[in-house]
Amino acid sequence: MSFTFDFSLTTPALVFPAISLLMLAYTNRFVVLADLIRQLYDRHKEYPKAENLNQILNLQYRMKIIKRMQQCGATSFAFAVLSMIASMLYIPYLSGILFLISLILLLFSLVFLLKELSISIDALTMQLDDLTVQVNED
Repeated sequence: MSFTFDFSLTTPALVFPAISLLMLAYTNRFVVLADLIRQLYDRHKEYPKAENLNQILNLQYRMKIIKRMQQCGATSFAFAVLSMIASMLYIPYLSGILFLISLILLLFSLVFLLKELSISIDALTMQLDDLTVQVNED
């Protein structure tokens, strides 16, 4: 039994909707995080607290991860386009390599997403734990 892969112009086009939706989701995460940062910044200027600084550091780290997610996603998109161009120019070997690079970058983007989600969940868990302690004290 042998496996053959029929690579055509439409193969890289299959990832376009996925990458587009991911980029939209990443942008939404960025916008929500930017709003949180602005609110925290204003709150910290009015009422400086050490806890705010820890949250700011956490948000800075998450912003760096989101930046990497977006960079990998956009670069993945670019390599998918280059793969289609190579396919149109009848350079199947190059087209396949470019598409493989596109998929690898897409995978890196998803790994960064999982890392950012984990950090986000940890931060929310800490806040819920703090809230639970306050409720139990009352």
